[in-house]
Amino acid sequence: MVIMTVFITHCWKNVRLDLLSLLACVCLFWGQAGLARAQSSAAEISHLKFDRADDSVVLSATVDFELSAAVEDALRKGVAMVFFAEATVYRQRWYWMSKKVANVQRHMRLTYQPLTRRWRLNVTSDLVANAAMALNQTFESLPDALAAVQRISRWKIANISEIDFTQAHSVEFSFSLDVSQLPRPFQIGTLGQSDWTVAAFTRQALLLESPK
Repeated sequence: MVIMTVFITHCWKNVRLDLLSLLACVCLFWGQAGLARAQSSAAEISHLKFDRADDSVVLSATVDFELSAAVEDALRKGVAMVFFAEATVYRQRWYWMSKKVANVQRHMRLTYQPLTRRWRLNVTSDLVANAAMALNQTFESLPDALAAVQRISRWKIANISEIDFTQAHSVEFSFSLDVSQLPRPFQIGTLGQSDWTVAAFTRQALLLESPK
């Protein structure tokens, strides 16, 4: 009886070790898979600069990212993707919260046209569905179209008259893939899916030469 008990106990310990090893392998596999998915859709703001242009403050930026296979596949099947950029200028106040002095938005709608095998990019300052005017561009390839999405050049974000050069200012800049503008079935299907997450954010001091 003692021998049988020892044998069963020994076997049970081995089974538990095997189960723990299997569980560790599964966790490691899914962890690496999740990391790979997150890395595949990660975005980074690699360049951000502010300048004066006559009576305006302009922003130039570069956002680096790669589309996941799921997003690219949907694009090639005719689903439009809208990328969203936003810049907000704040005036710092030592006695209270920072004051918002300017805010601008940019909606970039990228679509594929199967008949011509070309890519079309519409850029507006309002929701694409509500936009009366838009900048339209056509590209021969997806990399060329994405390059136009990733590079923002001399975008007016404020008037010089809105900047108090006796006070410190900062700019919050964000960029993302706006899944809220996808067709309803896609919105539901993207919930919790990192493959559909393209987002970056930064806050930087606004340093400009004061008017003479």
